Amino acid sequence: MYVLGIESSCDETGVAIYHSEQGLSSHLLYSQVDMHSEYGGVVPELASRDHIRKLIPLIKQCLKESGLTGSDINGIAYTAGPGLMGALLVGAATARSLAWAWQIPAIAVHHMEGHLLAPMLEENPPEFPFVALLISGGHTLLVQVEGIGRYQLLGESLDDAAGEAFDKTAKMLGLGYPGGPKLSALAEQGTPQIKFPRPMTDRPGLDFSFSGLKTFTMNTINASGKTDQDKADVAAAFQQAVAETLSIKCKRALQQTGLKRLVIAGGVSANKQIRASLTQMVAKENAQLYFPRLEFCTDNGAMIAYAGCQRLMAGQQQGLEIYARPRWPISELD
Repeated sequence: MYVLGIESSCDETGVAIYHSEQGLSSHLLYSQVDMHSEYGGVVPELASRDHIRKLIPLIKQCLKESGLTGSDINGIAYTAGPGLMGALLVGAATARSLAWAWQIPAIAVHHMEGHLLAPMLEENPPEFPFVALLISGGHTLLVQVEGIGRYQLLGESLDDAAGEAFDKTAKMLGLGYPGGPKLSALAEQGTPQIKFPRPMTDRPGLDFSFSGLKTFTMNTINASGKTDQDKADVAAAFQQAVAETLSIKCKRALQQTGLKRLVIAGGVSANKQIRASLTQMVAKENAQLYFPRLEFCTDNGAMIAYAGCQRLMAGQQQGLEIYARPRWPISELD
Protein backbone atom coordinates (compact mmCIF):
# COMPACT_ATOMS: atom_id res chain seq x y z
CA MET A 1 0.00 0.00 0.00
CA TYR A 2 1.08 3.59 -0.66
CA VAL A 3 0.98 5.89 2.37
CA LEU A 4 1.35 9.66 2.23
CA GLY A 5 3.13 11.01 5.32
CA ILE A 6 2.80 14.59 6.58
CA GLU A 7 5.00 16.15 9.27
CA SER A 8 4.24 19.67 10.53
CA SER A 9 4.86 19.59 14.29
CA CYS A 10 7.23 22.57 14.50
CA ASP A 11 9.39 24.45 12.00
CA GLU A 12 9.81 21.92 9.18
CA THR A 13 7.25 20.85 6.62
CA GLY A 14 7.88 17.25 5.58
CA VAL A 15 6.02 15.16 3.01
CA ALA A 16 6.82 11.62 1.89
CA ILE A 17 5.28 8.61 0.17
CA TYR A 18 6.11 5.14 1.49
CA HIS A 19 5.15 1.80 -0.06
CA SER A 20 4.68 -1.18 2.23
CA GLU A 21 6.76 -3.47 -0.01
CA GLN A 22 8.88 -1.20 -2.21
CA GLY A 23 9.94 1.21 0.53
CA LEU A 24 10.33 4.97 0.31
CA SER A 25 9.08 6.38 -2.98
CA SER A 26 9.86 10.07 -2.44
CA HIS A 27 10.30 12.58 0.34
CA LEU A 28 10.58 16.37 0.48
CA LEU A 29 11.41 18.73 3.33
CA TYR A 30 11.09 22.47 3.66
CA SER A 31 12.86 24.11 6.60
CA GLN A 32 11.76 27.39 8.16
CA VAL A 33 15.15 28.02 9.80
CA ASP A 34 15.94 31.14 7.78
CA MET A 35 12.62 32.73 8.70
CA HIS A 36 12.85 32.00 12.44
CA SER A 37 16.55 32.87 12.76
CA GLU A 38 15.63 36.55 12.54
CA TYR A 39 13.75 36.17 15.84
CA GLY A 40 16.24 33.90 17.62
CA GLY A 41 13.83 30.97 17.84
CA VAL A 42 10.60 29.46 16.53
CA VAL A 43 7.61 31.83 16.36
CA PRO A 44 4.56 29.50 16.49
CA GLU A 45 2.18 31.72 14.49
CA LEU A 46 4.71 32.20 11.70
CA ALA A 47 5.42 28.47 11.67
CA SER A 48 1.72 27.66 11.24
CA ARG A 49 1.26 30.17 8.43
CA ASP A 50 4.29 28.84 6.58
CA HIS A 51 3.02 25.26 6.84
CA ILE A 52 -0.21 26.45 5.19
CA ARG A 53 1.75 27.98 2.31
CA LYS A 54 4.10 25.05 1.72
CA LEU A 55 2.18 21.87 2.49
CA ILE A 56 -0.10 21.49 -0.57
CA PRO A 57 2.67 22.39 -3.09
CA LEU A 58 4.96 19.84 -1.41
CA ILE A 59 2.28 17.14 -1.59
CA LYS A 60 1.74 17.84 -5.30
CA GLN A 61 5.48 17.74 -5.95
CA CYS A 62 5.89 14.51 -3.99
CA LEU A 63 3.13 12.83 -5.99
CA LYS A 64 4.67 14.05 -9.24
CA GLU A 65 8.15 12.77 -8.35
CA SER A 66 6.66 9.39 -7.46
CA GLY A 67 4.67 9.22 -10.68
CA LEU A 68 1.46 8.89 -8.67
CA THR A 69 -1.89 10.63 -8.32
CA GLY A 70 -4.23 10.90 -5.36
CA SER A 71 -6.12 7.82 -6.56
CA ASP A 72 -2.97 5.72 -6.06
CA ILE A 73 -2.63 6.61 -2.36
CA ASN A 74 -4.09 4.01 0.03
CA GLY A 75 -3.72 5.88 3.32
CA ILE A 76 -2.51 9.10 4.90
CA ALA A 77 -0.41 9.43 8.05
CA TYR A 78 0.06 12.74 9.84
CA THR A 79 1.85 13.96 12.93
CA ALA A 80 -0.80 14.56 15.59
CA GLY A 81 1.57 15.45 18.42
CA PRO A 82 3.45 16.35 20.43
CA GLY A 83 4.28 19.75 18.94
CA LEU A 84 2.99 23.28 18.37
CA MET A 85 -0.82 23.17 18.33
CA GLY A 86 -1.27 25.50 15.36
CA ALA A 87 1.36 23.72 13.29
CA LEU A 88 -0.11 20.31 14.14
CA LEU A 89 -3.58 21.44 13.12
CA VAL A 90 -2.36 22.47 9.67
CA GLY A 91 -1.04 18.99 8.95
CA ALA A 92 -3.94 17.22 10.64
CA ALA A 93 -6.63 19.22 8.84
CA THR A 94 -4.92 18.79 5.47
CA ALA A 95 -4.44 15.06 5.96
CA ARG A 96 -7.96 14.44 7.25
CA SER A 97 -9.48 16.49 4.39
CA LEU A 98 -7.51 14.66 1.69
CA ALA A 99 -8.39 11.30 3.24
CA TRP A 100 -12.08 12.21 3.17
CA ALA A 101 -11.87 13.47 -0.42
CA TRP A 102 -9.95 10.41 -1.63
CA GLN A 103 -12.07 8.03 0.49
CA ILE A 104 -9.07 6.41 2.18
CA PRO A 105 -8.15 5.89 5.84
CA ALA A 106 -6.07 8.36 7.86
CA ILE A 107 -3.94 7.67 10.92
CA ALA A 108 -2.61 10.03 13.59
CA VAL A 109 1.08 9.38 14.31
CA HIS A 110 3.02 10.19 17.46
CA HIS A 111 5.99 12.38 16.54
CA MET A 112 8.42 10.52 18.79
CA GLU A 113 7.26 7.13 17.48
CA GLY A 114 8.18 8.45 14.05
CA HIS A 115 11.70 9.23 15.27
CA LEU A 116 11.92 5.90 17.08
CA LEU A 117 11.12 3.99 13.86
CA ALA A 118 13.23 6.16 11.52
CA PRO A 119 16.15 3.65 11.54
CA MET A 120 13.74 1.14 9.99
CA LEU A 121 14.10 3.11 6.75
CA GLU A 122 17.75 2.03 6.46
CA GLU A 123 19.07 -1.00 4.56
CA ASN A 124 20.02 -2.79 7.78
CA PRO A 125 17.28 -1.93 10.29
CA PRO A 126 17.43 -3.12 13.91
CA GLU A 127 15.45 -6.15 14.95
CA PHE A 128 13.08 -6.04 17.92
CA PRO A 129 13.59 -5.81 20.85
CA PHE A 130 15.95 -2.89 21.42
CA VAL A 131 16.58 0.13 23.61
CA ALA A 132 15.93 3.52 22.00
CA LEU A 133 17.40 6.87 22.99
CA LEU A 134 15.18 9.61 21.58
CA ILE A 135 16.77 13.08 21.67
CA SER A 136 14.67 15.57 19.75
CA GLY A 137 13.97 19.18 20.67
CA GLY A 138 12.18 19.19 24.01
CA HIS A 139 12.37 15.41 24.46
CA THR A 140 15.00 13.11 25.91
CA LEU A 141 13.65 9.60 26.39
CA LEU A 142 14.96 6.09 26.97
CA VAL A 143 12.48 3.49 25.77
CA GLN A 144 12.48 -0.31 25.73
CA VAL A 145 10.95 -1.34 22.41
CA GLU A 146 9.46 -4.82 22.06
CA GLY A 147 7.65 -4.07 18.81
CA ILE A 148 5.63 -1.35 17.11
CA GLY A 149 3.35 0.13 19.74
CA ARG A 150 4.92 -1.95 22.51
CA TYR A 151 6.99 0.63 24.38
CA GLN A 152 8.12 0.80 27.99
CA LEU A 153 9.42 4.16 29.17
CA LEU A 154 12.69 3.61 31.04
CA GLY A 155 13.72 7.21 31.68
CA GLU A 156 13.05 10.78 30.61
CA SER A 157 14.21 14.32 31.21
CA LEU A 158 12.88 15.81 34.44
CA ASP A 159 13.48 19.38 33.26
CA ASP A 160 15.43 20.64 30.24
CA ALA A 161 15.93 18.06 27.50
CA ALA A 162 19.33 17.68 25.85
CA GLY A 163 18.22 19.61 22.77
CA GLU A 164 16.90 22.47 24.89
CA ALA A 165 20.17 22.60 26.81
CA PHE A 166 22.08 22.83 23.53
CA ASP A 167 19.90 25.68 22.28
CA LYS A 168 20.00 27.63 25.55
CA THR A 169 23.77 27.22 25.89
CA ALA A 170 24.21 28.38 22.30
CA LYS A 171 22.17 31.47 23.12
CA MET A 172 24.40 32.19 26.14
CA LEU A 173 27.39 32.01 23.82
CA GLY A 174 25.76 34.44 21.40
CA LEU A 175 25.44 31.88 18.60
CA GLY A 176 21.84 32.53 17.59
CA TYR A 177 19.33 30.09 16.09
CA PRO A 178 19.44 27.18 15.42
CA GLY A 179 21.67 26.76 18.43
CA GLY A 180 22.55 23.07 18.44
CA PRO A 181 24.42 22.84 15.12
CA LYS A 182 26.19 26.16 15.72
CA LEU A 183 27.36 25.08 19.18
CA SER A 184 28.67 21.80 17.76
CA ALA A 185 30.62 23.68 15.09
CA LEU A 186 32.12 25.99 17.71
CA ALA A 187 33.01 23.03 19.94
CA GLU A 188 35.25 21.63 17.19
CA GLN A 189 37.49 24.69 17.63
CA GLY A 190 37.83 24.22 21.40
CA THR A 191 39.16 21.78 23.96
CA PRO A 192 37.18 20.54 26.99
CA GLN A 193 39.64 21.90 29.56
CA ILE A 194 36.95 22.68 32.14
CA LYS A 195 35.41 19.71 33.93
CA PHE A 196 31.64 19.97 33.57
CA PRO A 197 29.29 17.83 35.70
CA ARG A 198 27.61 14.70 34.32
CA PRO A 199 24.14 15.30 35.81
CA MET A 200 22.34 12.48 37.64
CA THR A 201 25.04 9.91 36.84
CA ASP A 202 26.14 9.65 40.48
CA ARG A 203 22.84 8.02 41.48
CA PRO A 204 20.84 5.03 40.18
CA GLY A 205 18.11 5.44 37.62
CA LEU A 206 17.65 6.31 33.96
CA ASP A 207 16.11 9.78 34.16
CA PHE A 208 17.89 12.87 32.84
CA SER A 209 18.30 16.45 34.05
CA PHE A 210 20.15 19.12 32.08
CA SER A 211 19.01 22.34 33.79
CA GLY A 212 21.88 22.21 36.29
CA LEU A 213 24.38 21.71 33.47
CA LYS A 214 22.93 24.78 31.78
CA THR A 215 23.39 26.81 34.98
CA PHE A 216 26.97 25.55 35.38
CA THR A 217 27.65 26.63 31.81
CA MET A 218 26.25 30.11 32.45
CA ASN A 219 28.42 30.54 35.55
CA THR A 220 31.48 29.35 33.63
CA ILE A 221 30.83 31.82 30.81
CA ASN A 222 30.39 34.67 33.28
CA ALA A 223 33.62 33.75 35.07
CA SER A 224 35.95 33.10 32.17
CA GLY A 225 34.13 32.91 28.84
CA LYS A 226 35.22 36.26 27.44
CA THR A 227 37.40 35.49 24.40
CA ASP A 228 36.41 33.51 21.31
CA GLN A 229 38.70 30.68 22.42
CA ASP A 230 37.12 30.67 25.87
CA LYS A 231 33.70 30.27 24.28
CA ALA A 232 34.93 27.45 22.05
CA ASP A 233 36.37 25.66 25.09
CA VAL A 234 33.09 26.06 26.98
CA ALA A 235 31.18 24.69 23.99
CA ALA A 236 33.54 21.69 23.80
CA ALA A 237 33.27 20.96 27.52
CA PHE A 238 29.49 21.30 27.50
CA GLN A 239 29.08 19.03 24.47
CA GLN A 240 31.39 16.41 25.98
CA ALA A 241 29.40 16.46 29.23
CA VAL A 242 26.11 15.89 27.40
CA ALA A 243 27.57 13.12 25.23
CA GLU A 244 29.07 11.26 28.19
CA THR A 245 25.91 11.66 30.27
CA LEU A 246 23.81 10.14 27.50
CA SER A 247 26.36 7.36 27.06
CA ILE A 248 26.36 6.48 30.78
CA LYS A 249 22.56 6.32 30.89
CA CYS A 250 22.35 4.22 27.72
CA LYS A 251 24.91 1.78 29.13
CA ARG A 252 22.76 1.40 32.25
CA ALA A 253 19.66 0.84 30.11
CA LEU A 254 21.34 -1.92 28.11
CA GLN A 255 22.58 -3.61 31.26
CA GLN A 256 19.22 -3.24 33.02
CA THR A 257 17.24 -4.72 30.12
CA GLY A 258 19.84 -7.25 29.02
CA LEU A 259 19.43 -6.08 25.42
CA LYS A 260 22.29 -5.71 22.95
CA ARG A 261 20.78 -3.30 20.43
CA LEU A 262 20.64 0.48 20.90
CA VAL A 263 18.82 2.89 18.60
CA ILE A 264 19.43 6.65 18.74
CA ALA A 265 17.14 8.98 16.84
CA GLY A 266 15.88 12.55 16.79
CA GLY A 267 17.52 15.80 15.73
CA VAL A 268 20.21 15.77 18.42
CA SER A 269 21.30 12.28 17.31
CA ALA A 270 23.02 13.95 14.36
CA ASN A 271 25.65 15.34 16.77
CA LYS A 272 29.03 13.82 15.91
CA GLN A 273 30.37 13.63 19.46
CA ILE A 274 27.21 12.00 20.80
CA ARG A 275 27.42 9.38 18.05
CA ALA A 276 31.12 8.81 18.72
CA SER A 277 30.60 8.46 22.48
CA LEU A 278 27.75 5.97 22.05
CA THR A 279 29.69 4.04 19.41
CA GLN A 280 32.58 3.55 21.85
CA MET A 281 30.21 2.53 24.63
CA VAL A 282 28.31 -0.13 22.65
CA ALA A 283 31.61 -1.58 21.40
CA LYS A 284 32.71 -2.15 25.01
CA GLU A 285 29.31 -3.67 25.79
CA ASN A 286 29.46 -5.98 22.76
CA ALA A 287 26.25 -4.35 21.56
CA GLN A 288 25.13 -2.81 18.28
CA LEU A 289 24.24 0.82 17.55
CA TYR A 290 21.66 1.90 14.97
CA PHE A 291 20.75 5.39 13.85
CA PRO A 292 19.03 6.96 10.83
CA ARG A 293 20.92 8.80 8.12
CA LEU A 294 21.33 12.52 8.82
CA GLU A 295 18.40 13.60 6.66
CA PHE A 296 16.08 11.42 8.75
CA CYS A 297 17.41 12.61 12.12
CA THR A 298 15.57 15.91 11.90
CA ASP A 299 11.78 16.09 11.53
CA ASN A 300 10.69 14.55 8.22
CA GLY A 301 7.71 13.06 6.46
CA ALA A 302 9.39 9.73 5.71
CA MET A 303 9.37 8.58 9.32
CA ILE A 304 5.70 9.54 9.66
CA ALA A 305 4.78 7.71 6.45
CA TYR A 306 6.59 4.58 7.66
CA ALA A 307 5.07 4.61 11.16
CA GLY A 308 1.62 5.29 9.73
CA CYS A 309 1.98 2.50 7.18
CA GLN A 310 2.72 -0.04 9.91
CA ARG A 311 -0.32 1.01 11.92
CA LEU A 312 -2.64 1.16 8.90
CA MET A 313 -1.57 -2.36 7.88
CA ALA A 314 -2.40 -3.46 11.43
CA GLY A 315 -5.94 -2.20 10.89
CA GLN A 316 -5.75 1.07 12.82
CA GLN A 317 -7.26 4.32 11.58
CA GLN A 318 -8.91 7.49 12.85
CA GLY A 319 -12.47 8.64 12.38
CA LEU A 320 -13.44 11.89 10.69
CA GLU A 321 -12.26 14.04 13.59
CA ILE A 322 -9.18 16.26 13.20
CA TYR A 323 -6.91 14.88 15.91
CA ALA A 324 -4.07 16.89 17.45
CA ARG A 325 -2.37 16.66 20.87
CA PRO A 326 0.37 19.21 21.65
CA ARG A 327 1.23 17.13 24.74
CA TRP A 328 1.15 13.39 24.19
CA PRO A 329 3.21 10.99 26.34
CA ILE A 330 4.58 8.09 24.31
CA SER A 331 3.49 5.79 27.13
CA GLU A 332 -0.14 6.41 26.10
CA LEU A 333 0.31 4.86 22.67
CA ASP A 334 -1.57 1.65 21.83
